[in-house]
Amino acid sequence: MLILVADDDDDLRAAMVEALQSEGHTTIEAHDGEELLELLERAQDDASGCLDVLITDVKMPKLSGLGVLEALRGARWNLAVVVVTAFSDQSIDTVAMRLGATTVLHKPFGSDELLTAVHDAKRHLLAG
Repeated sequence: MLILVADDDDDLRAAMVEALQSEGHTTIEAHDGEELLELLERAQDDASGCLDVLITDVKMPKLSGLGVLEALRGARWNLAVVVVTAFSDQSIDTVAMRLGATTVLHKPFGSDELLTAVHDAKRHLLAG
């Protein structure tokens, strides 16, 4: 799978990328919400690079993960979205799911939880 990982925490983003690549996935990285949207636009223009999963943190500079989901609303993306958050506020989960997230993953999490969330999100998208 081709997976876009967006998180402003360099260490966490690197750990997620390492876990995903160790399972054979190809990854693209973004440091904030604006860069994430730019990479999504490029992926949409590049028919050969079909993006399968987006992993986005809720709190990022320039544009939050929820802001990204809001911006993607109405777009014709066939994309599984995993939202990661350090907030235990149930309202964030509810908003993320309403905006199109397929899974919400709470920090801290391990690589097994991340991989399960990615596969579950992709399975959910294929079933829907």
